[in-house]
Amino acid sequence: MKSRYLLAALLAVASVTPVAAYAQQDAAPNPASQIPASDKQAIQNYNLNEDVFGRIVKVSQEAKKAGIKPKDAKTDFTKIHSLDDLANQVTAADPRIGPLLQKYNFTPREFLLANLAVTNAAIASEAKNNPQMAQYVDQSKVNQSNVAFYEKHKDQINALMSQDDGGGQ
Repeated sequence: MKSRYLLAALLAVASVTPVAAYAQQDAAPNPASQIPASDKQAIQNYNLNEDVFGRIVKVSQEAKKAGIKPKDAKTDFTKIHSLDDLANQVTAADPRIGPLLQKYNFTPREFLLANLAVTNAAIASEAKNNPQMAQYVDQSKVNQSNVAFYEKHKDQINALMSQDDGGGQ
């Protein structure tokens, strides 16, 4: 998985299934365990659509052109107790992020939710064909409409992720 999405993946996996065994594999604290159940539910219930995806693409493209690299933000996991905390840390990392999100009618929280929904759907989709990953994903708790949306746009999403990583690794 691309480095930009590692935290998102961690949070998304936590929203899909209990990952205590998976999270115990590394000694680092699991920030997803600090996220309230209501935020995990918000990720699961967030519905992707063409409008949201189009705005995500525009934000990502414009951020790349402007040299904004949210993945380079220093994140203090001890201060993250909700999605709002995480969104605020990312937004505070570069003063251009907030206005860019606002330009495309996203709040920092909604942009984070949308990206986590995409990541969550990607993980659930990949788990269908990966027995090792499948043991950590409870498909009954997955937003299946988001999985279908991800699968329909998989090539475009992967191309966007490749572009993002190509400029910042």
